[in-house]
Amino acid sequence: MKIAVCIKRVPVMETKFAIAADGTRVDEAGLKYDVNDFDLWAIEAGLQLKEKNNNTGEVVAICLGPDAAQEQIRKALAMGADRGVLLQAAAVPADGLAVAHALAAELKEGGYDLVLFGRIAIDSMNQMTGPMVAELLDLPCVTNVCKLEISGGTGRAERQLEGASEVVEFPLPALLTIDDGLNKERLPSLKGIMAAKKKPLDVKPAQLGDIKVSVTKMVLPPERAAGRILGDSAAAVPELVRLLQTEAKVL
Repeated sequence: MKIAVCIKRVPVMETKFAIAADGTRVDEAGLKYDVNDFDLWAIEAGLQLKEKNNNTGEVVAICLGPDAAQEQIRKALAMGADRGVLLQAAAVPADGLAVAHALAAELKEGGYDLVLFGRIAIDSMNQMTGPMVAELLDLPCVTNVCKLEISGGTGRAERQLEGASEVVEFPLPALLTIDDGLNKERLPSLKGIMAAKKKPLDVKPAQLGDIKVSVTKMVLPPERAAGRILGDSAAAVPELVRLLQTEAKVL
């Protein structure tokens, strides 16, 4: 089985963010980057499928971004992916369709049985690139997968809905987006980290589609008002009641 896993380089969310001087992007000074969490779970899903198939086949990690994104691809290789592909672009555009065109161009002639994405990227939160790629490649698409079985040329996936779950069957090749209920990623071993340095990583220019969506302004959320201690005795009750009544009127 040949599996492609599309991953994204994202800022570590625990970082304190600042807006760049042009007001349209995050200031990258001092930012740390990692593989998007949901994409890590997609990598793990691909590795487990390969292992269940007697370790035959191939898992390929594909990332669109700057040269620095090779670090995130190497992490996927250290986890166990067989090779990596960097679709080189100075920056990842806000236009998900433009990104989808570049990924689809790379995947089209790859002969993949399965294409995996994370459900959502934690920086843009758009949740649309995977389904767009599926549409461009005319592949069956199942999103938000939390349980997965592949047998022969078909697959069976479960999706969690609000208050229910949905089970779908699909033929291969197919594209899936992986949710956080499916698995947790393995930690790269020292042996895996050393092996990743020797695994092939191809770098080629990204064939981005027309960029028709752009960010014109970015602002940080307003600072929260400082908390106030009302007291820990009955004397604090009247003020607490007043505050609750005020909040109820606002709502």
